[in-house]
Amino acid sequence: MPRKPLKSTRSRDTKINRVRAITNSLVGNETSDDLMEKILESLTITEKFPTVGKFYTFVYFPKTSGIEYDTHPLVGVTNIFNWGFKGINFHWGEQRQYTWDEVVGDLHLVYSQELKDLQAIPFKRIRINS
Repeated sequence: MPRKPLKSTRSRDTKINRVRAITNSLVGNETSDDLMEKILESLTITEKFPTVGKFYTFVYFPKTSGIEYDTHPLVGVTNIFNWGFKGINFHWGEQRQYTWDEVVGDLHLVYSQELKDLQAIPFKRIRINS
């Protein structure tokens, strides 16, 4: 009996990895805001509150003036508190904290197999809060 042909790895990856198409389409002149918009459109599963051990990206504007921050963090959540949460920000390579009131909109769930692709997309936006 003849075997069925194997499905293309590329099509299987795009079903599992919702941001692979963005990575594959990069030309190098995209703005971080445009890239973040595409990412948020692709990551349609959202949560109001994070879960420890899961990965998220979101829009963030802190209230503390004079601090350097990432407007588009990519975070692995490590702790949750009544004031917000802490997590490893993959753009900074260190733990950062995020307060509930400064998270704009929802947290967009990132699957672990999408992390490498998201790290290859230059969507971080580092700013100093004035």
